[in-house]
Amino acid sequence: MSDRGDTTDGGADDLGATVAALTEDDIAPARRRQLLTRMVSQARSRGISDLFKPRAAVRWMVDTVAEIAPHVPVRDLATLRQHFPGLDDAALAERLIRNASRTTAGIGAAGGGVAAVEWTVAPTLLSAPVLLAAETVAVVAVELKLIGELHEIHGVSLPGAGSQRAVALVHSWATQRGVNPMVPGVGVGAVLGTAARKEMRDMLLRRFGRNLTTLGPFLTGAAVASFLNRRATRQMADQLQADLRRRGIARPAPPPALPGPPTGT
Repeated sequence: MSDRGDTTDGGADDLGATVAALTEDDIAPARRRQLLTRMVSQARSRGISDLFKPRAAVRWMVDTVAEIAPHVPVRDLATLRQHFPGLDDAALAERLIRNASRTTAGIGAAGGGVAAVEWTVAPTLLSAPVLLAAETVAVVAVELKLIGELHEIHGVSLPGAGSQRAVALVHSWATQRGVNPMVPGVGVGAVLGTAARKEMRDMLLRRFGRNLTTLGPFLTGAAVASFLNRRATRQMADQLQADLRRRGIARPAPPPALPGPPTGT
């Protein structure tokens, strides 16, 4: 029986909403698996086929990241300090990197759990390449959110919102450097038709190829995927921060926090 009540028609807004939910810090494992399964269903509803070919998979991932990037929620500095009171900039950045690394690790574990279905029942619900492509896009979304928030902490301005901000985040992710203020404010598709698209495609191909090695019967791939995602997110964040520190501006320290435990995790 179709689960149409919980899945969507695969439009960019619906897919973006699912991916945005996957970027949240604290999601129960069962909820994360549900969201990832929904994302796969949305991907399949868009007529995806032939994803066993790496080029087709990467082309879909490039297009999908471009579509969902404007939907990735990025908190501004004031909101971050409200969520994590009492932390200076360095501690706040470390907390965000830790949380994002845990989230991408959780996505890898969830993907491994969903993939186990392929080894226990007839493969009528999911296709492993579609699952891995969806998992890769979800991990990229988490890292795009982290990139935006690290820019906030380091005082490096992002473009306003929408497609301009999405272009900056995607380019920063592909190059693992801070945003380039000289990138023109045009649509995501236009900018990704240039060298930035190739950089993004190459990065996605490496991520996707790495994820292919995590497939295995039952849950043998889940632990590997979790570890690899966590490590890749940490490495990306460390490289980005090194670049941002060279560009950042000095800001006053945050005001003292009121007594009580931090609200963030």
